[in-house]
Amino acid sequence: MIAVGCFNRWLFFYQMSTRSSIINHQSSPPVQPPKVLTIAGSDSGGAAGLQADLRTFAALKVYGMSVVTAVTAQNSIAVTSVHPLPPDFVAQQLDAVLSDYGATAVKTGFLGRTAVIETVAAKLHEYAPGFLVIDPVLVNHQGKAMFPEEVTAVYATRLFPLADLVTPNRAEAALLAGMAVNTLAEMEKAARRISALGPQNVLMKGGRDEGDMVDVFYDGDNIIHMRSPYIDTQNTHGSGDTLSAAVCALLARGMGMETAVRQAHQFTVHAIQKAAGWQLGAGHGPVAQW
Repeated sequence: MIAVGCFNRWLFFYQMSTRSSIINHQSSPPVQPPKVLTIAGSDSGGAAGLQADLRTFAALKVYGMSVVTAVTAQNSIAVTSVHPLPPDFVAQQLDAVLSDYGATAVKTGFLGRTAVIETVAAKLHEYAPGFLVIDPVLVNHQGKAMFPEEVTAVYATRLFPLADLVTPNRAEAALLAGMAVNTLAEMEKAARRISALGPQNVLMKGGRDEGDMVDVFYDGDNIIHMRSPYIDTQNTHGSGDTLSAAVCALLARGMGMETAVRQAHQFTVHAIQKAAGWQLGAGHGPVAQW
């Protein structure tokens, strides 16, 4: 497994080379950043959703764009209200962005209703971005299902066949695979079942083994365990969004899938470590993507 220090060195040298190119801009043509789109809900507390995605995109030096699916009233303690946007307006946003800018890579976060998922699937099929990462937001922070079963089904039938990577947590994987997902062996079995729905690559978040946190990556052939020491903090809000956004950004930058997943895993671990001692609100705080 690539160490956090290795990732930090990679990011440091990348940032230094970027600064050097800025200093020498008069003698070199400008370098155009990859364009990356998040299709997600807005978190008024700034910890998760499209806010976390855009911070991650900025940290990894890609040009971030957003299509908003819902507006929420939430903080570190609770989500008190959700205002879903109409599917036709989601479609208009997608047309506006993709018909002009296009996108090297796209990720989805909170979609919610079946009509929105179907709209997003139709537009992504139409515009065919280079990479598609699906973070299937199906459960709340307590691991309880937020939507009726047809929402899970439409993810599997409409979006998964288009996806390059799906990034469920264990509770979401249990809904998608139709089985209990508690042990590493169950995570591996569920990853294979989810891959059979369409996406070759599955990254399952939130495993525990002998005191470590373990993400399980399945590439259609091989299972890879990505371990990190457990970090004792309640500041993990938005960590799943950060992980999927980081993979999306690194794919857009030209990394292969396994390398992008490994680097995104370490980026997310580092983001949790940096924010571990924060106390921004009374509840679950954000991670630090910078």
